[in-house]
Amino acid sequence: MEAAKIIEFDRVVAGYTPSLTILNELTLDAREGEITLLIGPNGAGKSTVLKTLFGMLVPRTGEVRFEGKRSLLAQGIAFVPQGRNLFGSLSVRHNLELGGITLPRGELSGRIDEVLARFPRIKERIDNQASTMSGGEQKQLEVGRALLLRPRVILIDEPSIGLSPKLVQEVMALLRRLADAGTTVLMVEQNVRTALKYANRALVLEMGRLALDRPASELLADPDLNRLFLGGHVKSAA
Repeated sequence: MEAAKIIEFDRVVAGYTPSLTILNELTLDAREGEITLLIGPNGAGKSTVLKTLFGMLVPRTGEVRFEGKRSLLAQGIAFVPQGRNLFGSLSVRHNLELGGITLPRGELSGRIDEVLARFPRIKERIDNQASTMSGGEQKQLEVGRALLLRPRVILIDEPSIGLSPKLVQEVMALLRRLADAGTTVLMVEQNVRTALKYANRALVLEMGRLALDRPASELLADPDLNRLFLGGHVKSAA
């Protein structure tokens, strides 16, 4: 049985300036409890999709729907952007507290306990400065901080940057566990072959449009995968 659509882009046009259009009438969806991987060449619009969904960009035309309702608000959606996004001089605990700053004070402690139960390594480092953690631990902390608000959807941009191959596998396995527990993950990742092993679906973007929508396992076996990632006309999308 096909999972329910939780995110929908309907002919969305968006860009960073009036003269710079990145998304060109883009139509796509992401489904509940799945990892959806966005791939394509640089400039295809992958990160722009995440920023538009999170409300950092407002579509010029078209419609973004969250759980079937038109929404430009980030309610129920958490964003883990590219690069390091922690306060390195602060402790792990303080980083978590800042992530839950919008929560009622009485709820914050319980939410942090939920995150620590899910991430034992973070719990071990709770009083350490964030800057002393390994790259993989820092990425776990970023994801854990995002989970404080109990989002329905996590948007994550290039989670493997700066990580060793072993740590990349650990982060991908973490995202797979989150999806299996019901959280929808929409991910941009340049380490395509590894990400496809954990994803449910792959959406190939080309010049701000959806060029291909296929199960991740099928795309992983496609001999033209490198061409799809680097760019070029996708014949099977016609």
